[in-house]
Amino acid sequence: MAQLPVVSSPSSDASCDHSGESLLSEPLIPRRLPSWLRRDIPKGNVGNFTAGLLEELKLETVCDNAKCPNRMECYSQKTATFMILGNVCTRPCGFCAVARGKPERLEADEPQRVAQAARRLGLRHVVITSVTRDDLPDGGAEHFYESVLAVRRETGATIEVLTPDFIQHRHALDRVVAAAPEVFNHNMETVPRLYRRVRGPKSDYRWTLELLLRVKQLNPVIKTKSGLMLGLSETRDELLECLADLRRVGCDYLTLGQYLQPGAGYLPVDRYVPPDEFDELAKIAKHLGFSKVASGPFVRSSYHAKEMAGE
Repeated sequence: MAQLPVVSSPSSDASCDHSGESLLSEPLIPRRLPSWLRRDIPKGNVGNFTAGLLEELKLETVCDNAKCPNRMECYSQKTATFMILGNVCTRPCGFCAVARGKPERLEADEPQRVAQAARRLGLRHVVITSVTRDDLPDGGAEHFYESVLAVRRETGATIEVLTPDFIQHRHALDRVVAAAPEVFNHNMETVPRLYRRVRGPKSDYRWTLELLLRVKQLNPVIKTKSGLMLGLSETRDELLECLADLRRVGCDYLTLGQYLQPGAGYLPVDRYVPPDEFDELAKIAKHLGFSKVASGPFVRSSYHAKEMAGE
């Protein structure tokens, strides 16, 4: 059985700034990508319809804002992951390319514009995510609720939400669950040792688990989903313990993908995990009881989400 190497976190204690002002920031050091992380850029204008529609309706996507490597593939298939609540996040996560700072006010018609885009794209499974909005009294929960209902009215599609942690808004989760999305996703992202370094000083590993458990307690019919990025110096034992923790709170679906540094000033890649290890981890995850697993270098939270959500 292939082994993930045991590696240490580079200066993990010293690099974590618990003031919240900054995270570990290292320059982007050019390094050759392994062959399995090289992709051909689609030729022609296959993604123009999707991009044009999003621009027309003034909608944000995580595909664009987070510099997703699968953007062109998804756009060419007339699909995208809608990002509501604006395009500026209140959390300084060390891995994410989404802009950080002071967000603008909410747009009341955004849920209906998301629904219109989903209808015009012909989506049968719609994924809605957001930036984190610690500045809002409910963390943006009502906007999630309205977006789910609007998409359902307009399209009849199944709906997946990928939410922030609502850590400062303890009753926000109840409102999102009240909309009864078919899938509730909240990403674990990484192992406990690296949590604050990767997700920032406000994050809490146990809260992530409690959030997923609470969804099941509020509505057992909803499928819960979570994901982790690999290549941030996690060890095999740490990773497997995370998977066991997710199963202990009843998490149904799992995604595992390679972390890729989105630019200078973000967390560096510690290791590129080869495809055969992703395959092995998928087998282990299925053995632990996850009903659906997507594991591979280019897997992201909502990549091929429709296929994963289909029973």
